[in-house]
Amino acid sequence: MLMEDARARIVAFGRRIATEGLAVGTSGNLSEYDPTTGLMAISPSGLGYFETTPADVVVLRLDGGVVEGGRRPSSEAPLHAEVYRRRPAARAVVHTHSPYATTLAALGEPIRAVHFTIADSGAEEVPLSPYVTFGTPGLAASVGKAFGEHPGTNAVLMESHGLVACGPSMGAAFGLAVNLEFVSRIQWQAECVGTPRVLSGEEVTGASRRFETYGQPAGGTA
Repeated sequence: MLMEDARARIVAFGRRIATEGLAVGTSGNLSEYDPTTGLMAISPSGLGYFETTPADVVVLRLDGGVVEGGRRPSSEAPLHAEVYRRRPAARAVVHTHSPYATTLAALGEPIRAVHFTIADSGAEEVPLSPYVTFGTPGLAASVGKAFGEHPGTNAVLMESHGLVACGPSMGAAFGLAVNLEFVSRIQWQAECVGTPRVLSGEEVTGASRRFETYGQPAGGTA
């Protein structure tokens, strides 16, 4: 089975999307990309996360041609493909309809630097792309344009839709989506009672530099 490990991760993280409240029902989707073969594995369209097996995950080229899998791929396959084109270092994409990020998307607001962990996105602000019907080439183009106009960001908020995040691994892309849902919640809650303080570019850069040495060193501890 092509991209067997990637397909297993898509199933596992899809279930986490459901259990951690980042999507409802069959909404949202995930993919991984292998630049060596030029193939992308993506979750199937309209199939529940706990019903999906690795064999249900579809393998296709970035142009949309299906290489392996009997299911119809996610309707957002063109969106995922566009993200990989815009972010050559990306190996995974996670698209969610998480409540607080989607609330800001419905308000027509970007995700702002109301908390230092936005630095995980690679930018001072997660940009908002204009509303376009889901599953269309127009949506892929709109999100691709937002990524192109904001070269530092690894995430884009889609107006009245949801969030798309990418990273060097499925764990990184999923972690970014979780983190940005937290920042979105802080932003929304702060706006409910006042005007939140937004960190400056210098402050976000400082947080980003601190993240470079955060956690355990590679190879574990001595």
